[in-house]
This record gives sequence, structure tokens and C-alpha cells, in this order.
Amino acid sequence: MTKKQKKLRRRILIAAGLLGALHFIPVTGPVRFFLYLIPYFVIGYDLLKKAAIGIANGQVLDENFLMAIATVGALILGLTQSGDYAEAVAVMLFFQIGELFESYAVGKSRKNIAALMDIRPDHANILQNGQLVQVDPETVEAGTVIFVKPGEKVPLDGILLSGNSTLDTSALTGESLPRDVSAGDEIVSGCINLTGLLQIRTTKAFGESTVSKILELVENASSRKSRSEDFVTKFARYYTPAVCIAALAVACVPPVANLLLGSQPEFSVWLYRALSFLVASCPCALVISIPLTFFAGIGGASREGILVKGSNYLEALSKTRTVVFDKTGTLTRGAFEVVDIHPVDMTVDALLEYAALAESASCHPISKCLQRRYGNQPDHKRVSHIQEISGHGVTAIVDGKTVAAGNHKLMQHLSIPYIREQAVGTVIHVAVGGSYAGYILIADTLKSTAQAAMVALKKAGIQKTVMLTGDNAATARQIGDQLQIDRVCAQLLPGDKVTQVEALLAESSGGKLAFVGDGINDAPVLGRADIGIAMGAMGADAAIEAADVVLMDDDPMKIAKAIRISRKCLGIVYQNIVFAIAVKLLALILVAFGAANMWLAIFADVGVMVLAVLNAIRAMFVKKC
Repeated sequence: MTKKQKKLRRRILIAAGLLGALHFIPVTGPVRFFLYLIPYFVIGYDLLKKAAIGIANGQVLDENFLMAIATVGALILGLTQSGDYAEAVAVMLFFQIGELFESYAVGKSRKNIAALMDIRPDHANILQNGQLVQVDPETVEAGTVIFVKPGEKVPLDGILLSGNSTLDTSALTGESLPRDVSAGDEIVSGCINLTGLLQIRTTKAFGESTVSKILELVENASSRKSRSEDFVTKFARYYTPAVCIAALAVACVPPVANLLLGSQPEFSVWLYRALSFLVASCPCALVISIPLTFFAGIGGASREGILVKGSNYLEALSKTRTVVFDKTGTLTRGAFEVVDIHPVDMTVDALLEYAALAESASCHPISKCLQRRYGNQPDHKRVSHIQEISGHGVTAIVDGKTVAAGNHKLMQHLSIPYIREQAVGTVIHVAVGGSYAGYILIADTLKSTAQAAMVALKKAGIQKTVMLTGDNAATARQIGDQLQIDRVCAQLLPGDKVTQVEALLAESSGGKLAFVGDGINDAPVLGRADIGIAMGAMGADAAIEAADVVLMDDDPMKIAKAIRISRKCLGIVYQNIVFAIAVKLLALILVAFGAANMWLAIFADVGVMVLAVLNAIRAMFVKKC
């Protein structure tokens, strides 16, 4: 509990104690009135102050004004008629209990955001005059070498120069499993170094680093309101004046009509009903619970590594019926891997060794892929006369034998018969001593959760899945068949992807379309789709900026989870809207016709607010979504 909440709780307990004690004190008249003013002001002085400030600033018609008018009116009515002031104090007391409960609920929902804010690094360690010195991360330029000790947060994005460690990435990705890193790995800011001392060369300034962008996304999320929140704002704008006019009519019209008809006007009876009407009409349940639901949902999603840039996007996610994917880096790992080795008259290890040694001097991604699979540091003394033939491959002398490694064009150029393999991927043919030795198949592989993600999307009610890629048709078709994607479009330029998405938008009937991508070439289509979802761990900055939702661990399974979270939030919002309006309308009718008193009015206000807030905080719990 915060200091402010503890203070309010103390005031509630004091006021409740005084109210209970006064019930047994046998005093009447003005003394009784002034005694009841003590608990009234103890519990309500801040609300009366807010109402006065609102009136002074021209912002009259809010819940503070309604409570102030109702309770002051009830005190005056008690002074002139019944001598019972307990209802006036009770209205203020229960209203403040509701405020305390709402404040506590908001505080609980903020914990997820607060935990995320803890990723902000306190300092960066740099070497000055042989000593490690702590400096503000915002003053460190890209290209600076920093040191991260065990237990410290990584302050800036960079490349690990030296050191081996395990990183806690849970604050960024929601993934509890630590990540092992070694020299050459990319490190993102916001992770916690668990073991060894790390030496990192920064690649971005603090303002461009991952941690800074995440914090900016979260801090700005609440500024983008959903349609439901806009509805509540507009509803309150017209609803509050309307109920004030209705309460005035309840207080004045029936007594005047009675006078005209020659009956007793019963001013006090109708004034009491009008005051009860004001208490029951207070729109707190809607004004508080709807934004709280979205706030809780965004906070809960962020804890799972799903950053939603605003409640409007969370609402739109719930209506998604079509999901369009980029391929490379979204459904696949975006990195070449050796997937198959077919030797001829030699072992698998021997074929791989010849190819890796021949390619050892190349910086091509395929060469790096072969080196990774080989797993050993190449012995350059065994290799000589390396020659790279552009668009074909390489030739080299390995252990005194001529080795050629490349595509079919290289084999044709050297007049060496080869196996014509039709597999999807990149085929590296290898010849040793002028004879064909076999081939190595290299391809981009699916992410481990890609197939499960497609199943989860179908279960979440997604009607159509589409893959758009610039890759060749055979590769795209194979990936599409493996994942059972409804439609596959291949060999597309970035502009073609936008055209395809626009055509899909025209085909859609009411549902929203989400596009999922990670590259800079995906930025235009991310902006064009109803919902843009970017891969945040390895995705391009332009894609993350253009997206509405960012998946911090690049896991496509999180797409279905984000949709389920959004639908849970919208369900809670609609439940609260229907429940609050229905109960209030019923209470207003009963109060106006004298079938209910101030106590029912208190329930219609505070009770409904507490129940709506309780329902709203369910949006925080997203583990099982």
C-alpha cells in the first residue's frame, strides 16, 4: 500500500468508528448535527475540496460534484426534518471505500508496468585511466566499449567482445529460461548479466537501444484510447448533465404538481429521492473500470513479452480474422543451416571438412553456415590457392587435393558430372581431386513454435492465414504446406506485399487484418495493415517503429496469445458496461418512484464500482490466455 492509500484507510477507519459510536450517543438537535460533521469532514474533506476546485475551474459535472451535492443535501435535510445524518456520512464513507479499492486495484495492475520499468539501467561501466567508472548510459556513444559485471543490467545494445555468461531476459521476453552468450553474440539492453564479466562494444546510443524503445512504447501506450474508452468519455459528458437535470426534476416537478392539484407538496420526500437519485447516478463504475481493464490487459501482456502500443490496438486485435505473415525471420529463423549432407564415396564428416576448409576464407553467409556445422577452428595451413569465382563458388587446395565447392554452375564450369538435386534450399556441390564427392543442402529452417502457432491461431478463431515472401515459389510452397497456411504468395517485392495486403483488406468482411513481419522491407505493409505485429528481438528498428504490437522474443505463438488477451479484455469491458448501466437504470427508476432509499443508491454507486473493478483486474491474469 502506498502512503496515500494508508492515509485514506486510516481516515476510513476513524470515520467508521466515529459513525458507529455516534449511533449510541443519545444527543439531539444542533449538537447531534455538529457531532456528525466530524466524521463527515474526516472522510470527505478532500472530495469537497475537489468539487470546489472543479466548480471554480468550470468543470462542474463530475462524480465529486454529485457526491458533494448529495451528501450536503442529505445533511441539510436531516437538520430540517428527520435529525438523522448517518446516511449522509455513510454515502461519503462508502464512496471513499470504493475509491480506496479502486486505487489499490490500479496499483496492482501497474505492477506489471513497474516491473518492466525496472529494466531501465542505472549506469554503464567504462574504462578510464585503467579504472572502471560508472557513467550515465545516455552519455555513452555507439562504438564505446562498456563492461557489465555479474548482477548488473546491460545498459546498451552491442556485440559481445569477450566473456561468457548467462543472461536473464525474462523482463524483455517473458521467457524464464536464461540465455547463454559468448564472444561475437549480439546483446540487447535490459537483460541481466547473471555470471561472468562481459566486455561489449555498443552498437547504438541509449535513445536507440532496445530498453529505451520498450520504455517509450509502454509509457505512450495509455495515450491511445480505444473506442470503448471514447464511448465512456462521451457517455459521461452527456450522462452527468442529464442525471443532474433529472434529479432536479424529481425534486421540483412532483411537489409543484401536488400543489397545483391541491395536495401536500411533500418537498422533503422528493428532495430525499432527488439526492438518492444523484448518489445512484454517479458513473464511477464505467469511468474507472473501462480504462482499468485495458491498462491491466496491456500490463499483463507486457509481462508475457507482448508490447501493445495502446488500448485501441488491443481492442482491434480482438476483431482480427486474417493474419498475414512474412516468411524469413518471422516463421523461419532467418539464418542458413546445414539440413542434409549426401556424400559420394566418402564419409559425411570428410565431405563437410573439405567444404568447410575450402570456404574458410569467405565471408559469405553460406560459408559461415558451413563453418558453424563443421564446429572446429579451420587449420589454414592445410589450405592454399583459394580462388572465389563470383556467382559460382570457390576452389582451393586442401591437403594437396583440388577442392571445388559451389553451385551447379561451378560443376558445369569445371566439367564435373554432378547429381541434379531438386530439394528446396541451397545446394552446395563438392568435388575433390576432380571427382564429384557429394552435395550439402543448406536452408532456412522453421522456428520451433511455427507449426504450433498456426494451430493456436485456428483455435483462436482466425479464419485465414496468408504468407507473403520474396523467396522463390518452391521454397514458399514447401513452408506453406508444412504450416498448412491457407494462401502463399512468393517472389514479392516490398511494394507487392502492400498491394497484396490491400487486396486482402478489400476481401475481408468486417474482421481486422494483422500483418506479422520483422524486416525493414516490412515497414510499409506493417503500417498499411489494420494491426502491425513486429518481431522485437531481432526485428529491424523501422519494423518495430511501424508496428502496433511488438513480440519481444520473436515467438509466433505469442500472436494467438495476444489475440486471446485482447478478447478477454473486450469481454470484461462489455460485461462492465452492460452490468453498470443496467443496475443504475434499475436503481434510478426505483429511487425516483420511492421504492428504494439512499442505501440502495449507495450500492448502485459504490457496490457496482467495486464489482466492476474486481472484474476489470481479471485482465491482468494472462498466463492461461
